[in-house]
Amino acid sequence: MLKQGLFQKLQQKLSPQQIQLMKLLQVPTAELEQRIKQEIEENPALEEGEDGADEEMPTEEQAIAENEDGGGEGEDQGADDRDEIDLSDYFPDDDTPDYKLQANNRSADDEEREVPLAGGTSFQEALMQQLALRDIDERTELLGQHLIGNLDEDGYLRRDLPSIVNDLAFSQNMSTDTAELERALREVQALDPAGIGARDLRECLLLQLERLPREVDTLTAREVIGKHFEAFSKKHYDRIVERMEITEEDLKAAVDVIVHLNPKPGNTARDTAKPTQEIVPDFQVLSIDGQLELTLNGRNAPELRISRQYRDMIAEYQRQKKDKEQREALQFIKQKLDAAKWFIDAIKQRQHTLLVTMEAIMEHQRDYFLTGDETKLRPMILKDIAEKVHLDISTVSRVANSKYVQTNYGTLPLKYFFSESLSTESGEEVSTREVKKILQDAIDAEEKRKPLTDDELTALLKEKGYNIARRTVAKYREQLNIPVARLRKEL
Repeated sequence: MLKQGLFQKLQQKLSPQQIQLMKLLQVPTAELEQRIKQEIEENPALEEGEDGADEEMPTEEQAIAENEDGGGEGEDQGADDRDEIDLSDYFPDDDTPDYKLQANNRSADDEEREVPLAGGTSFQEALMQQLALRDIDERTELLGQHLIGNLDEDGYLRRDLPSIVNDLAFSQNMSTDTAELERALREVQALDPAGIGARDLRECLLLQLERLPREVDTLTAREVIGKHFEAFSKKHYDRIVERMEITEEDLKAAVDVIVHLNPKPGNTARDTAKPTQEIVPDFQVLSIDGQLELTLNGRNAPELRISRQYRDMIAEYQRQKKDKEQREALQFIKQKLDAAKWFIDAIKQRQHTLLVTMEAIMEHQRDYFLTGDETKLRPMILKDIAEKVHLDISTVSRVANSKYVQTNYGTLPLKYFFSESLSTESGEEVSTREVKKILQDAIDAEEKRKPLTDDELTALLKEKGYNIARRTVAKYREQLNIPVARLRKEL
């Protein structure tokens, strides 16, 4: 049964200013410039440049005197008082920013997820152009184009030919069979890069082996892939040597040829055309004569000011605000000034929050910034920094997100310095990154013919005083993108 009633409750909600500030905090330096340019384009009351550089701003008394000279009487005077705008709220420093009023069909806390469109020739278009140059009939070319359209981003044909035959019958009204489609597929597989149009990894590798120069000995490699692919994929080299009756040196030569093939030929053109992303460090922490110096990237501190032209417009409208249109124009200008003033204050607050948070991280990881030794990293979680700077954990998380710091030992993401803690046998708290570093060093130095198993790695860590379980070692190994011992085996 539905009922209507009045209820009172207390509820905490973020104001529009707080939501926008949180968005600015998580924006890296490279995107902040675009965000500022966008705000300047949308709000003409906001300008680049240092405030008060050319002309002294009027005081509150001067603004009131100007308004009294052109003020009305009677009923209009009462309306003027209500519409009065104090210029001192915008031009001098003020800790109480107003927020921007904006009407749109999206929520104020919606994330911007715009995806830029890439230009140039696509992977399928390049294959179509190659297919058009081959000496084939029109029907085979049409079938080849349809097959190219069915390739996935890796260049594989994942769909079986009978299904494609049915698709052609229903969508293109073309009657064909698997034999004719197989002939068209061979034409597609003859295109560049080698391996295109394969139906599995085994066929992809075989296609590439057939296209290698004649001076490369591929006979053993073809037999390994063609007849012993499963054993090869599991690195059962002893079994392959026994079945093929060859020496380990022969198998090693064949493996060297195979590992230089491309398992994903479809990504070749796309990866080479991919633009290189430039990392702009948000902070710089340098060790100079045993002392750490922290600086914020200058792009995070732009010079912004409120337009003096809008100040003059306010004074003019306040002298002439006698009708509805004049008051509406005055209110519009006030909204733009509110938005500009808030944005400048938000940028300043962003700078302050970034600096105090990075300073706390620098002090917590001082030993690492001085030496660059990864084993010197101390355990650190978001809560540790939040308690030091007296901010919420979510605020610290936004600061650490997508931010980079330039050090004497390279440019690193802020998330690199956060890690969980682990207790040694002596009761000392160490960072899990220290354990991962020891694991990485041990695996790099292992005998590749007989790699260290997870049990052996666990025993090695226990000898060093790190008493952790085997499953934890396996978890750290996976986080380092290191395969199991069997797959690390080499001849």
